[in-house]
Amino acid sequence: MSKPEARAKPAAAERVRAGGLGGRLRAWREQHLYSLVSSLGRLLQRPVATALTVGVMAVAIALPLGLALALGNLERFSGSVSESREIGVFLAPGVDAARAGALAGELARRPDVAGVAVRTPDEGLAEFKAMSDLAGALDVLEGNPLPFVLVVQPAGSDDGSALAASLRELPEAEVVQHDAVWRQRLSAWLAFGERVVQVVGLLLGLGVLLVVGNTVRLDIGARSEEIAVLQHLGATDGFVRRPFLYLGAWYGLAAGLAALALLAVAGLALQGRLTALVASYGAQFALAGPGWQGTGLLLAGAAAMGWLGAWLATGHHLRRTRPTDV
Repeated sequence: MSKPEARAKPAAAERVRAGGLGGRLRAWREQHLYSLVSSLGRLLQRPVATALTVGVMAVAIALPLGLALALGNLERFSGSVSESREIGVFLAPGVDAARAGALAGELARRPDVAGVAVRTPDEGLAEFKAMSDLAGALDVLEGNPLPFVLVVQPAGSDDGSALAASLRELPEAEVVQHDAVWRQRLSAWLAFGERVVQVVGLLLGLGVLLVVGNTVRLDIGARSEEIAVLQHLGATDGFVRRPFLYLGAWYGLAAGLAALALLAVAGLALQGRLTALVASYGAQFALAGPGWQGTGLLLAGAAAMGWLGAWLATGHHLRRTRPTDV
């Protein structure tokens, strides 16, 4: 080594030491920025292979997310039914308005009752005409055949089964309508659907990790000689691993964006049919998407899965090829 080169090495080392913590942080930031940009460039150099990989990952992400959104929309659509705890007490035909009002007052004073509303036969008939196609046939009736109905709201947080049982014992009550069993079954099905979403999401999430890991493994194999040279020159595992981690994160982020696009297209395709179906019941309903917060969590989670898959692949390669002193 010549004397100028020998003098240059201590000078360069002195400059690094003179930089202090700020210089080291600046160098660390520049290394990460270079790895971030270079990994994106490698991903864009092979658009067909990248599109295939991202497409497979996007479908694997979109399936459990679509199931979760469908389940959430089903819960929202059935919320007014599943959360309703009202009990309908149809009084006997001979009960007049005075007795119905007095009975409502007696029930309202009970500690297990939050409120009671009296629905008159005229109100019931008007509602029936509005909801049924038999409005014309009802006009031929001489009188109103509907009885008084007491709408009882249970107090507390239970489903009101005990209250419904006690209301059936009233001498004025002819029919007590309480759909607790139906709501319990609906809640059980929704809970089962949530577990299905969790299991499917776990399995397909594992598939995303395997796809990213295999893709990064192939990229590592193509650069194995370069990695070997860097390892023999003393490069740390973190330095070698960094560009592949960013590559995996880019794959995950692109797959998350593609999954959102797939779900948006699916939502547009389903909304028209759903609107027509719900309109036939005289209601309105619009599908709800993941929202801004859900979108951010999805993209962050997809990038994290890509990062983890790349970390597993590079870790396995580095453990096998780490140079030794032997």
